Amino acid sequence: MSDTPIDSSKRTWLIASSCAGAAGGVAVAVPFVSTFQPSEKAKAAGAAVEVDISQLKAGEKITVEWRGKPVWIIRRTPEQIAELPKLDPQLADPLSKRNPAEFTPPYAQNEHRSIKPEILVAVGICPHLGCSPTDKFATGPQPSLPNDWQGGFLCPCHGSTFDLAGRVFKNKPSPDNLPVPPHMYLSDTRLLIGEDKKA
Repeated sequence: MSDTPIDSSKRTWLIASSCAGAAGGVAVAVPFVSTFQPSEKAKAAGAAVEVDISQLKAGEKITVEWRGKPVWIIRRTPEQIAELPKLDPQLADPLSKRNPAEFTPPYAQNEHRSIKPEILVAVGICPHLGCSPTDKFATGPQPSLPNDWQGGFLCPCHGSTFDLAGRVFKNKPSPDNLPVPPHMYLSDTRLLIGEDKKA
């Protein structure tokens, strides 16, 4: 043991300044380390979106956002489903064989372009120039539509028309059908947009 007296004021100052330095180091380190983590916005940009479709009635559409794009979920009526095969001769790509990897996953390469015939899931962006088509579900003659219109979508920018399966009609500016995003059913009433591992 040393006989040198301990200066308590120096000791207190030394402990206080060490604690302040350590706290300051942590305060600087936390924001730096957090820059390595993806932001909430970045996580949300690619994250799958779960959707409850239990309240979606026949003939109705809901829109959700996935990767900054509108995704339409439509419950088609039995009459609308029955009309789809009749339109094949008027369509540019009725069975979605053109650019399937980009526009139509394997489980949607069918006449109704869906896993379940009554539910269409499609990205509401026209492949021509990225406009968003408008709903034209009513049948019959209407401005900018043929007299035998059976319901679907009209792109107001350049006049591309799509049926209720998102299939483009012949001789329109859009080169392709509306994209079908990856999706799967978690249950009869819950859809997951952005993943299709179980499909």
